[in-house]
Amino acid sequence: MNERDEVRLRDMLDEARQAQKFIAGKTSDDLHNDAMLSYAVIRAVELIGEAASKVTVETREQVPQIQWQNIIGTRNRIIHDYKNVDLSIVWQIVTRNLPPLIEQLEKIVPLS
Repeated sequence: MNERDEVRLRDMLDEARQAQKFIAGKTSDDLHNDAMLSYAVIRAVELIGEAASKVTVETREQVPQIQWQNIIGTRNRIIHDYKNVDLSIVWQIVTRNLPPLIEQLEKIVPLS
């Protein structure tokens, strides 16, 4: 794995952890009713996808357990259809998809 990919994977991990912090003690209703919270969480998910899109194909192939296309596709939907982001889906991503992603990234991101 090259150094740039290590940085991108670290960025993914940092943003996933940040999204988890944003929703700690919150509910789906909070996400729907708090504009600042929803903007922050959406941005974190977007940045995870942005970093994932920059990871080389070689590294992606070395880590097939990460659902690269889903992560990048989510980023693309957020960027290109930002006025119609479904917060229920965002909540599902942050509560269901990010915890296993964090676990996977923690196994491969070098400690620093």
